[in-house]
Amino acid sequence: MQTSLTFKNIDPSEHLKSYAREKLDRFDKFLDNPAEANVVLTVEKFRHIAEINITGDRLNINGKEETNDMYSAIDMAMDKIEIQIKKTKQKTRARKGRFKNSGKNIHPENVSFAEDEAGQHVRIKNIEYKPMDIEEAILQMGLVDNNFMVFRNSKTDQINVLYHRNDGHMGLIQPSN
Repeated sequence: MQTSLTFKNIDPSEHLKSYAREKLDRFDKFLDNPAEANVVLTVEKFRHIAEINITGDRLNINGKEETNDMYSAIDMAMDKIEIQIKKTKQKTRARKGRFKNSGKNIHPENVSFAEDEAGQHVRIKNIEYKPMDIEEAILQMGLVDNNFMVFRNSKTDQINVLYHRNDGHMGLIQPSN
């Protein structure tokens, strides 16, 4: 990550520079493409202000904190940035999944009707499911207005069913071995 540091009303210290760069390097694992970070460290009387702007990878994230200590201001601003990056990436992942799966889960031509012995009509749907973990299935289920979701658990490689329970929580049905 390209980092530019600006110091206002404070002497530029090599230790502060390396501290800020080291903290910013941990965001590289969250970002797919190279990003640019602009860090402005300011001292106004007794207030130490750290302002961080990260641009790139189709996102623009800002974080600003002020405390009595410059290192804690940097840490707190980095925490804010990390929360924003995770939230943005989660939204992006959810949007990609929504567009990727829209119209693919249930095909009208795969819907058939059968009649059982009691004379009741049974609607049969053939669905496509993809491997995903439970957290991703919960996110996907939040995007569609279904009461349940069938998916292949990527950890166990078994078919699971995620559903809304009556108490407002989620339930998971998974086969036992």
